[in-house]
Amino acid sequence: MPSPAATRLWHPFADMSAVDGHELELVRAEGAWVWDAAGRRYLDGTAGLWYANVGHGREELARRAAEQMGRLDAYGAFGDLTNPPARELSERLTELAPVDDARVFLTTGGGEAIDTAVKLARRYWHAVGRPERSWVVSRQHGYHGTNGYGTSIGGLAPNRAAFGPLAGDAALVAHDDLDALARRFEELGPEQVAAFVCEPVIGAGGVRLPPPGYLEGAAALCRRHGILFVADSVICGFGRLGSWFGVERWGLRPDMITFAKGVTSGTLPLGGVIVSGQVAEPFWTTPGLVFRHGATYAAHPTCCAVALANLDLLEQDGLVERGAVLERPLADALAPLADHPAVSEVRSGIGLLAAVELTEEVRAADPGAVGTFAARARDAGLLARALPTALAVSPPLIVEPEQVRLLADALADALDRLAVAA
Repeated sequence: MPSPAATRLWHPFADMSAVDGHELELVRAEGAWVWDAAGRRYLDGTAGLWYANVGHGREELARRAAEQMGRLDAYGAFGDLTNPPARELSERLTELAPVDDARVFLTTGGGEAIDTAVKLARRYWHAVGRPERSWVVSRQHGYHGTNGYGTSIGGLAPNRAAFGPLAGDAALVAHDDLDALARRFEELGPEQVAAFVCEPVIGAGGVRLPPPGYLEGAAALCRRHGILFVADSVICGFGRLGSWFGVERWGLRPDMITFAKGVTSGTLPLGGVIVSGQVAEPFWTTPGLVFRHGATYAAHPTCCAVALANLDLLEQDGLVERGAVLERPLADALAPLADHPAVSEVRSGIGLLAAVELTEEVRAADPGAVGTFAARARDAGLLARALPTALAVSPPLIVEPEQVRLLADALADALDRLAVAA
């Protein structure tokens, strides 16, 4: 017989043999805090899942959702159908994005946005008479969701394993080596490459910062060879790196930008691709040329209305810049952890996100050490994100300096107890 606490909910990325009967049930959230069913409070060190940029419980978003649902709750945008929030959101995003003559293709999340961008890159080259351009190059450690194309171009080996054949013509390169990228383009034949996809700062793959000059050099390589540059800003956007899409701090103007998460601060599911005029042009000017792709809930009016309200909050509260303002306090607070014997590296300093990497020795002695690290942090009142080799933090942009210090103290306490347990 199942235990009274047994669950029918299959959790993403979860060992259900361990989770079943041992869920942490969250019931309330406000600002940078969440509460469980027993009434215990936790600092939300991950902003939900890299998304609650304006913090939890914002009444402005709830009101906007209710108002829109009272007018036009839901309707699709296939063919010639549209709605005011979807049109307004698209206009506003194109004004904010560093993309030339942009258009916006809306989805319901980041994984769909990546699949859209990869399919569109290949479809674009077909449309302009270059179907041989089919290769998509991406980076080791990169995470691009778990949809079909996102899995195929992802740089995390466990996420690709045991699913059988994946989409072809996908190539990986080292995440931090510009020369390796140039060599890979030459090996494939640059005239065979459709697109290069990269996160400005790699998020779920370990919070890996780009070396100086890497992103600018990668963009220049793409321009030289006519390869589409796709910036995956699903995590990095809407203030996380201190700008609207993260790429601005390197002066980049991508051919496409994928976004999701922070566009609604996670309150409703929404994502999309901001597409340059060059890539959109054949579809706008060639009768009968259709991009046969789309999601049922794309351009959902209530989701788009909430996104607009969320953009208002990001602007009026000065939160877009706050990711850059708080990057140094976060890095300074976490810096002492690098001296802990269980830690091999602390990665931080670009935006309000960081990772604390455990040593190979600790992980070899206990393959579940990162999970234990996360559990000890939870005991100390912090929810942090367990990655394969590190614990990541990315608190809401409304977090205060004293909460940053609390976050660092909780991680230090968790490391000490991890070492004692080892």
